[in-house]
Amino acid sequence: MAAIEDFRALHASGCFIMPNPWDAGSAILLHSLGFKALATTSAGAGFALGKPDEIGAVPVAAMLGHIRDVVAATPLPVNADFQDGYAADPEGVAKNVAACIATGVAGLSIEDNSGDPAAPLHPLEVAIDRVRAARAAIDASGVPVVFTARCEAWLVGDRDPARTALDRLVAFADAGADCLFAPGVRDPETIAALVKSVAPRPLNVIVSRPGPGLSFAELADLGVRRISVGSALSRVAWGAFMRAARDLAAGSFDRLAEAASFAELNELFANRPAP
Repeated sequence: MAAIEDFRALHASGCFIMPNPWDAGSAILLHSLGFKALATTSAGAGFALGKPDEIGAVPVAAMLGHIRDVVAATPLPVNADFQDGYAADPEGVAKNVAACIATGVAGLSIEDNSGDPAAPLHPLEVAIDRVRAARAAIDASGVPVVFTARCEAWLVGDRDPARTALDRLVAFADAGADCLFAPGVRDPETIAALVKSVAPRPLNVIVSRPGPGLSFAELADLGVRRISVGSALSRVAWGAFMRAARDLAAGSFDRLAEAASFAELNELFANRPAP
């Protein structure tokens, strides 16, 4: 409950960065750097398991185990990237949301991606019913986790993502979401419009690569309350690994000079604060 209270206070106190570890070790490192909250990444978790970032690629039991591991790694509030709730119907979403709450998260997100290439977003009314089901499950649990509803319009290639996201995020807020999120939006004017449309509820923006108008200060000035990075940190790690591995395959050991210090990592994990 203390972590949940801290997480809610962060949303009310201004803009903050919520980075996304992909395992317990990366969560511990991020905690050591002074971040105040963390979020899981379905893509980062999937890649570590050799799975693509697709609906259903990682079974719900495996994802719940991963979330539990990240939560146990630090005392920080953790927001779970819970994809589509691991169910198509509202009843299944409610059941799985209850299981996610039991992992000890301080927040969780549900998206409207259907996983169907022919109709990649759930119909609006279905999407709203799924948000309502998640809200009801949270209320029934008695654990006031921060509930984020996501519109995936940009990520699925919607013809008019700005209009679709605006309409859906407003509807999701009305259906009980505490925080709203449309991953993929990068235009400052559109971000400002989304902030205004869902106010006073906070908006999360993902920054997966640098770009104009997307600095921390600029996003804070637009009214964004929460900034995450999705799979970006895991892909930074993968990038370094891939470059070193390719050089190794070519017979070169030079990239190994770029490795993190064994002593530094060993000390970090040996002396980490108790969760």
